[in-house]
Amino acid sequence: MPAKKGLAIQFIDRIRTMEPADLNALILREAGEELAQFFLTYSASLISRSPEKVLENTSSLMLMGYLIRAAEERTAPRELVAQA
Repeated sequence: MPAKKGLAIQFIDRIRTMEPADLNALILREAGEELAQFFLTYSASLISRSPEKVLENTSSLMLMGYLIRAAEERTAPRELVAQA
């Protein structure tokens, strides 16, 4: 199994088995309340516009999250160098 896919599967499996309180704590620690609320609002808006495309939209939202994380990782090293 490719490394990225394997990591994604492991992460999803871990999230699916988490206690709700632990998942909420993880969300607050990693994203914060403001970002979590932004994604909730964005997702609700996207899905309400095309409810028949909920599966396609869900997949797109998951991929968008991955791409955002990748962009954050690329940006972080440059910010550290700029601050030095």
